[in-house]
Order: sequence, then C-alpha cells, then structure tokens
Amino acid sequence: MSEEQLEAFKAKVQSDTSLQEKLKAAADGDAAIAIAKEAGFNINLEDLSRPERELLEDELEGVAGGRILPGCPQGDRFSVSD
Repeated sequence: MSEEQLEAFKAKVQSDTSLQEKLKAAADGDAAIAIAKEAGFNINLEDLSRPERELLEDELEGVAGGRILPGCPQGDRFSVSD
C-alpha cells in the first residue's frame, strides 16, 4: 500500500459523510479495511495503525508523566505522582 492511497482515503472520508457513518459503525479494523476496499482504496490494518508522525521530545516528556507547566514557579515539573 502506498502512502498516497492512505492519504487519498483520509481525504475521501473527510468529505464523504456516508463513508464516515459506515466507518463509525465498523465493528473492528477488519471491517474498516473492507469499507475502504469497497470505496476503491487498497489499504491494510497496518496502514491504519501507523502513527501520523513521530512525537517530539517535549511531547514524549508529557506522555511519560513529566511536563513543565507555564506559570509554575521556576518551571517546576509536574506529574500525576506529585
């Protein structure tokens, strides 16, 4: 599957409300793939599971539980365990 196919499928979904409804009703990833194929796109489950982009270092920090909050004294770190 090419990146172009995945991007074209995303664009089609954004502009096609009936396709959006079908995907919302899909029971699982395999059903979503079948809907995409029915619409003329050659994608697979791995394509849909691929992240949109790599996370930046500061985004990874936030996910890992540490984040610098604006307005905190000295830029103190905050996490759920604090």
